[in-house]
Amino acid sequence: MTSSAPRGLQGAYHLGERTSHDELRTRLLDVAGELLLTHGPDSLSMRRIATEAGCSTTVIYTMFGSKEGLAEALYLEGFERFRRRLEAVPPRKDPYDYLTALAPVYREACLSEPAYYSLMFEKAIPGFEPSERARTLARAALNIIDRVIADCISAGYIIPTQPRKIADALWAAAHGAISLERAGHFRDSRTFDAVTTATICCFLVRKSD
Repeated sequence: MTSSAPRGLQGAYHLGERTSHDELRTRLLDVAGELLLTHGPDSLSMRRIATEAGCSTTVIYTMFGSKEGLAEALYLEGFERFRRRLEAVPPRKDPYDYLTALAPVYREACLSEPAYYSLMFEKAIPGFEPSERARTLARAALNIIDRVIADCISAGYIIPTQPRKIADALWAAAHGAISLERAGHFRDSRTFDAVTTATICCFLVRKSD
């Protein structure tokens, strides 16, 4: 009978190998994001990223395939970071309270990840167009907002309609305020709070007197 020890050791080895791979991938994306933020899109050469990250260009090509593949990985990583932030918000018993609790966290995510924000929403890399698959995955990362809006509809707070319709309106309002804040036109969250609240109020059920 074959001992299970080798399989256990092999499993541990592969786990360590995968962890090392994931850590290096995260490191490469962090380096690329910092270069994009600090020095602009022209700094995103495979050689420079490799030098900054302390690895070979071969490793980067193996992981991402091309500069376009790296840009798409950055794009998806940005949305994944947003997803993790939103998912970390403790659920509220009341879905409307939960929805309003998500808004400031979304704003904070945008402002605290400027390199990713510029790539995700401001075409920071000229000529880069995410694939349809990437766009679908990116939007899916924000599905928590759709789910909470659906819960608000079920609870009678919001008029019955497609949750995505409301989420898109809220998304547009939020990013209008965030982009102006990033450009220095606003100094705090008051405008963001006002436009997101006003957008949600447009869809609230009107209680009869």
